[in-house]
Amino acid sequence: MSQTPRSDKAQLKPEILAPAGNRLAFLAAVGAGADAVYCGLKHFSARMEAKNFTLNELAGLTRLAHDRGIKVYVALNAALKPEDLKQAGALLQQLQESVAPDALIIQDLGLIELARQTGFSGEIHLSTLTNFSSGSALKQIQSFPQVSRIVLPRELSIDEIKSMAADCPKLVGLEVFVHGALCYGVSGRCYWSSYMGGKSSLRGRCVQPCRRQYTHNRQSQRYFSCHDLSLDVLVNTMLNEPKVKAWKIEGRKKGPHYVYYTVLAYRILRDIDDQPESRAQVKKTAVALLEQALGRPGTHYHFLPQKSQKAVDIKFQTGSGLFVGRVQGTAKRPFLVPRIDLLRGDVLRLGYEDEKWHAVQRVGRGVPEKGRYTLSSPTKRPPAKGTPVFLTDRRETFLVDILQGLERELDISEKPEAVMPLFRPQLPDSVKQKPMPREIYVYRHFSKRSPAGRIGLWLTKDVIVKTPAALIPQIWWWLPPVVWPDEEDAVVDVVKTARHSGARHFILNTPWQTGLMGSRKNLNLWAGPFCNLSNPLALAVAADFGFSGAIISPELGGADLLALPRQSPIPLGVVIDGNWPLCISRTVSESIEEDQPFTSPKGEKAWVHRYEQNYWVYPNWKLDLKIKMAELRRAGYRVFIHLVEPVPGNIELKKRPGLWNWDVGLK
Repeated sequence: MSQTPRSDKAQLKPEILAPAGNRLAFLAAVGAGADAVYCGLKHFSARMEAKNFTLNELAGLTRLAHDRGIKVYVALNAALKPEDLKQAGALLQQLQESVAPDALIIQDLGLIELARQTGFSGEIHLSTLTNFSSGSALKQIQSFPQVSRIVLPRELSIDEIKSMAADCPKLVGLEVFVHGALCYGVSGRCYWSSYMGGKSSLRGRCVQPCRRQYTHNRQSQRYFSCHDLSLDVLVNTMLNEPKVKAWKIEGRKKGPHYVYYTVLAYRILRDIDDQPESRAQVKKTAVALLEQALGRPGTHYHFLPQKSQKAVDIKFQTGSGLFVGRVQGTAKRPFLVPRIDLLRGDVLRLGYEDEKWHAVQRVGRGVPEKGRYTLSSPTKRPPAKGTPVFLTDRRETFLVDILQGLERELDISEKPEAVMPLFRPQLPDSVKQKPMPREIYVYRHFSKRSPAGRIGLWLTKDVIVKTPAALIPQIWWWLPPVVWPDEEDAVVDVVKTARHSGARHFILNTPWQTGLMGSRKNLNLWAGPFCNLSNPLALAVAADFGFSGAIISPELGGADLLALPRQSPIPLGVVIDGNWPLCISRTVSESIEEDQPFTSPKGEKAWVHRYEQNYWVYPNWKLDLKIKMAELRRAGYRVFIHLVEPVPGNIELKKRPGLWNWDVGLK
């Protein structure tokens, strides 16, 4: 298959940004003509399940890419614990010296300061995990002149993207996902994997509990497993938006076949006016390429607001890869009748990763469509009849030739990896004057049973109207973890109403929500727990933003929780107990009923409730660190948050330890 020639005009259009989780995927991106490649190292990447790269390997690949005018962005987009700062700083030094990538992709704000301290000279791009979901948020980025790009959430419509582009600062560009896997939870707002055992999505170790089967109303289905995002021909609506600097393809765990086909398809769509064929023929060609990319069923999701598509539909298989058939035959002699031709060397995956017979095998010989291919069963338990089979990777002859040709040009040092240099981050001075400890009980609605003088309320128009006027100045008002563009004006109005009524204590759940507050004079602003602050450099950024204090990330393990107050430049608080969500999503399956329990394969129960535009998923047991409260007080915490969420009458809360990651630590 011949490549579409790169157009000079393409340099003025959005760059095609390709994923690479291994060497062959990187070479496939180069071979397909990507404008930029993003990848991760062995540490501090939000896709730690990808193979990722050593510094030597990445240095050689970067030289190859730069020789062709292709940029390389390195994702160091994991949340950092206090103990990580030395290693992250040392890694940045090595990265600058040996690789010199064009940009870093980060989520932890402490890395902005680490980049400054280590002399990193490339651009800084803020990951979608930093949750820039409204226009006022973008305006706040002017506080960081080092930041040149923001990666937008996948949940946005084209109208919302254009609205945010209008608010984007002059020297900052936007990056938009156009293809690849969808997370059920809003990026930066999913704690599901962490809550079930410490493997945090914010640190790239998600075990994807949303992809599993759950039982709801006596039916077992994959109620939270999303289709893949596929904007295909709709991407052309962004061609006339100059603030959109990149079309991003998700897939750092994918193979070279997927990378090659998706990059080629979106290059064709971007350069549609430069092609000799008609626009209709170009679109048809691009769609055909995407159909061969071995992905899940695709969805436009919210991209066209007037024709929104489902992100979750239980009628479709959502295993990773292209569905090619089901296991037939007997347990001793299973076979597959494929829906498409299978090539020698194709990689098949039997079933889902949470099934006991899950296995991966390579096809030993070519098999025609509707032919018969005998399956091996490397696991002790053979695949059950009817188990879905997915094609996850393949090596066509032309693609092998391209990859081998680029491999011959590749120059990777055989020297041992350099010893990590010693690095001592410059930490902020810790706070000297600390307020008296207090406990805050946070409710959805005002209750006369609330402890006097110790109330927090989620801020909505209905709540502020129904709250006694005399109490409004005493209450700690909580802003939502996500504010979408069409909610922004309403939130600004309710903040104005609250302030006019005397409110002065506010908990903001992204740093960027300072843009919703207007003048900050006489305000006591605290960074909330959904800001995911977890190290002293990130807390120093919060202090520079004007926060008086911070409720730190509840994901942290006990040792990190106890260490932070000694290093923090502002007073700290902690969520001590309450109903903490597994995740927050902008979508829900039509088959899930609100406030009705669903059950995991291990018997864990949860429920879904909608607040404003978002669906909150709650487990039926609470976060509970009350037995650690004395230790936390001695460590220096001054605000203790109790989250009091309404529990449906048919949900029985389970009595079980709620220490979250206290003992196991945050992975």
